[in-house]
Amino acid sequence: MGIMLDLRQAVVHKVHGQDENGLRSMIEGSVDGPEAALPGLGVMFEMIWKQMDRSRQDELISLVSQQLKTTELKPLR
Repeated sequence: MGIMLDLRQAVVHKVHGQDENGLRSMIEGSVDGPEAALPGLGVMFEMIWKQMDRSRQDELISLVSQQLKTTELKPLR
C-alpha cells in the first residue's frame, strides 16, 4: 500500500511558518498561474472560511456574487 497524501496537510506544511511576505508571494504566484496551484488556494480559502463568522461569510459571498455578475464568460476549450 502506498503513502496517502492528504492535500490539505501538504499545503499547510508548505506554507507553515512563512511570514506575510511569503504568503503574499505564494498567493500572487498562484493567482492567474498554473491550474495546479488552484488546490492550494482552495485549501487557504477553506482555512479562512472556517474562521469567519456568519456575517463575514455573507460579505464574502456577496463579493464573489458581484464579481461573477461582472465577469465575462469565455468559451470552454
